[in-house]
Amino acid sequence: MRYIAIIDDSPTMRASVMLTLKPFGYNVLQAQHGAEGLDVIQKAIAEGHEIALAICDINMPVLDGIGFINEFRKFDKFTPILVLTTESEQATIQKGKQAGASGWLIKPFKPDELIQSVERLIR
Repeated sequence: MRYIAIIDDSPTMRASVMLTLKPFGYNVLQAQHGAEGLDVIQKAIAEGHEIALAICDINMPVLDGIGFINEFRKFDKFTPILVLTTESEQATIQKGKQAGASGWLIKPFKPDELIQSVERLIR
């Protein structure tokens, strides 16, 4: 099975991303921070599932989004990562891209923008 992993410390944000993706047939995994995101993704892969996309926030406790991207890229160079955050500062966006982010979407998101970004990244 293919999954989209949503990594965000806000339960409300995880729920709204999930509610946006579900009607389009996407299966979702959730995590509250980068470290948990890595665990959830590695467990899914170990069980034979595929991660089609990771959607992560930047500002999270334990392991932030940049840290998550850096760690994720150590074992997966190709799966796209969409950053969904309130961070719109060019320096932060640049750091994210250098770490390996594939796309950047600013919160609050419009559902159609999220779906377009997801579809563009997981073709």
